[in-house]
Amino acid sequence: MSDNSRKTTSGIEIPVVVPRGDASVDDSKIGDPGKYPFTRGVYPDMYRGRLWTMRQYAGFGTAQETNRRFRYLLERGQTGLSVAFDLATQIGYDSDHPMARGEVGRTGVAIDSLRDMEVLFDSIPLDRVSTSMTINATAVILLAMYIAVGKKQGVAPSQLTGTVQNDILKEFIARGTYIFPPQPSMRIITDIFAYAAEQLPRYNTISISGYHIREAGATAAQEVAFTLSNAIAYAQAALSAGLAIDEFAPRLSFFFACHNDLFEEVSKFRAARRIWSRIVKERFHAGDERSMLLRFHTQTGGSTLTAQQPENNIIRTTVQALSAALGGTQSLHTNAFDEALGLPTEKSAEVALRTQQILAHESGITNTVDPLAGSYYIEYLTDQMEAKVLEIMDSIEEMGGSVRCVETGYFGEAIAKSAYAYQKEIESEKRIVVGVNKYQSESAGIPSILKVDPELETKQITALQKLRVERDNKRVADALAALRDAALKDDNLVRPVLEAVENYATTGEISDVFRDVWGEYRAQG
Repeated sequence: MSDNSRKTTSGIEIPVVVPRGDASVDDSKIGDPGKYPFTRGVYPDMYRGRLWTMRQYAGFGTAQETNRRFRYLLERGQTGLSVAFDLATQIGYDSDHPMARGEVGRTGVAIDSLRDMEVLFDSIPLDRVSTSMTINATAVILLAMYIAVGKKQGVAPSQLTGTVQNDILKEFIARGTYIFPPQPSMRIITDIFAYAAEQLPRYNTISISGYHIREAGATAAQEVAFTLSNAIAYAQAALSAGLAIDEFAPRLSFFFACHNDLFEEVSKFRAARRIWSRIVKERFHAGDERSMLLRFHTQTGGSTLTAQQPENNIIRTTVQALSAALGGTQSLHTNAFDEALGLPTEKSAEVALRTQQILAHESGITNTVDPLAGSYYIEYLTDQMEAKVLEIMDSIEEMGGSVRCVETGYFGEAIAKSAYAYQKEIESEKRIVVGVNKYQSESAGIPSILKVDPELETKQITALQKLRVERDNKRVADALAALRDAALKDDNLVRPVLEAVENYATTGEISDVFRDVWGEYRAQG
């Protein structure tokens, strides 16, 4: 900032020196790692016992191309998979639908049926590799396909590990890949909770995501407040559906961004853990301490990457990854330096992975748990962040909770205001972005970027049409009819979806059943 005052991106005042009295450095608020209120971390030994999962987000083109990228990254030391699906898959259209034209395989991998999923995980043992899937409106379909692939490999559902994002509220708030109205969307989520409580004991049934909220322009405090308010809505929906808090809460997981203000980000993660543990214990009366754990994945900030001087993004990503590790993340994706220009190349993806590996093995930050604890500045920021988050959450409660705030447009308006204020700071040079509004370089070149072959769309459509001829279409029709019947009633939807995908019903066909029953959501205003 150009004047003498300093504030974090959330508007927290930063004193020149934090006086001792301004930071509550006491055991009641900080505690020990692995113990309530989990400010210092969810496990007693954290990275001394096990490093965070290095889970690079990847997906493009057809299942064959993405399978090759997965195996490339696993060979180079990646410890978990994270699947990016293309836009058509995310919003429930098959690759040959007119709405999918020009989008097939562009922002992720195209998955039309179980046959694609089988290819995607070919030679990847699902009993040994953890998989995260960034999928929301069609989450139940892709989860069913994953279960079916596991069965074909001889891996029981109880052995599967990983996460399905399955967070529809943040789609309404910030990301936009919703299909169905809020209420039936919430029903699908609670059906997944119920099924997983019985069948998927090691799989995270939702990743409640602040990442996309932050990327849309929210502050760090808004990111946590909106995310935890959404988590409350999911918990209440599950309780209303007849589940007990300790049946589903241990498998809830979270997903946050990490941006460039290192100390604010560390404090954000610490405050989020403390707030959530208290909510689950005091509001929802959980008896199992595992229900109180805020376990989270982190991704470095895509919106912070610049097309100008793209190599600078390696340093930005390193700072952000450092904040995630110091903040106690359970898994991490580091963005590639060329992602402001296109999908990562193999080389840039490897550099991003090596960034994590150097932090883990060479920096010394994994040698002790929560090494910044007790710092007057860190504890001051953690307290201030907690206060700001709770203030925002209280206002959301007063307005009727997250679902109501989606319907009224509150979230979108609040994010837009924060994004506008941040951009004004950049344009006025109150906030410096190296290579953008200061220290520009005319000689900075643009690196080679990955371009998806347009012929892959034709290849995907041809394979889909071949599938429709070869499968047993009578069994597909029967499975889709049973699914429609379950959707019209109050039956759990996971089993009929699994039956449909095992008979090679497509993503679009299953989504169309739900569209016919529930309709499609149209954003207000």
